[in-house]
Amino acid sequence: MAEKSGEGKLGGEGERIAKFLARAGVASRRDAEKLIEQGIVTVDGKILTTPAFKVTPEMEVRVDGTRVGKPDAPRLWRYHKPDGLVTTHKDPQGRPTVFEALQGRLPRVISVGRLDLTTEGLLLLTNSGALARRLELPSTGWTRRYRVRAFGKVTQSQLDSLKDGVEIDGVQYGPVRATLDQTQGGNVWITLSINEGKNREVRNLMRHLGLQVNRLIRTAYGPFQLGKLAKDTVEEVPGKQLKEQLGKKICEEIGL
Repeated sequence: MAEKSGEGKLGGEGERIAKFLARAGVASRRDAEKLIEQGIVTVDGKILTTPAFKVTPEMEVRVDGTRVGKPDAPRLWRYHKPDGLVTTHKDPQGRPTVFEALQGRLPRVISVGRLDLTTEGLLLLTNSGALARRLELPSTGWTRRYRVRAFGKVTQSQLDSLKDGVEIDGVQYGPVRATLDQTQGGNVWITLSINEGKNREVRNLMRHLGLQVNRLIRTAYGPFQLGKLAKDTVEEVPGKQLKEQLGKKICEEIGL
């Protein structure tokens, strides 16, 4: 049995182990801390007991026995997620997942946020847990834009009532920009923009207005657009474009 270690570099040089594992694409920082709690992260053969530990390049880091190499440079991909895929690595109900659909096409990646089973459109994927976490933060201020088809009737005035945010079932949602594009039979098409992306936010907002969403497509996440990317197609964001869109501060934070 490996010896436990909570000692070592707790200050000074090096990179916190959780950040190191996130940049290596193993898991987000939060999930990396859970791996440490499970006792499956070792440094130079010793089981790690604290996420405050700092690693340096010469140290050997393993997760569940598998060596973690030097983190690759952060990369980002755009994926046109089809309806019917779960955004998770393993689904308890046995439903098909995004990562199964992408198997063999990408290195190990994680998603930036999630899209529901029946939601289509732009899903960002990255090999960097640090980048994923940074892009998910509301403070990043990036707008998520959607095209919504919903059954029911609504006026532009009702949609405008969402512009200052609204509380639904005890959950406070932030400002929403929504435009009524067209009425088609018993359905309406709406373009909607939000900044937080809480669980089932768009569907809950539409339900609040008496609408039942029957198709939901994410068309943009911040500066990254779905564009003409075909369904189930994945395309890498060029490194130069990624740096330009992220800005110097975020690039320095994530080691890009």
